[in-house]
Amino acid sequence: MRNLVRSASLGMCLCAAASSVGSAALQAEAPPARTYLVVYKQGPAWPGGDPMNHPALKEHGRYILGLHVKGSLKLAGPFLDVTGGAAAFQAADDEAAKAVVAADPAVTSGIFVAEVHSWRLVDWAALAKR
Repeated sequence: MRNLVRSASLGMCLCAAASSVGSAALQAEAPPARTYLVVYKQGPAWPGGDPMNHPALKEHGRYILGLHVKGSLKLAGPFLDVTGGAAAFQAADDEAAKAVVAADPAVTSGIFVAEVHSWRLVDWAALAKR
């Protein structure tokens, strides 16, 4: 009976070890998310004036909120001069980042045109401690 318990315990330990190695291998295969900055500027369908009540911008707000809920949005907001805005978000690669921006209702409606930039953030707090 003791041998059976030892065998079972050893088997569980080996399975747990194999599982954690497999997990680590899967995590190593997935590239880390990259940070992207999108700058939104007035597009050909820009409504003029203060467009904050425009239906496409309300859809844009819901879309951006959805990115936040998914955990990919880091920060976003309009420019105070009401000429557009910017957002920082994470995506797997350039193609995925461009797809996120291309699906934005304010971009598809032409209210905004968007520039997408891969962005390397600097950890200034860590540098200041050196």
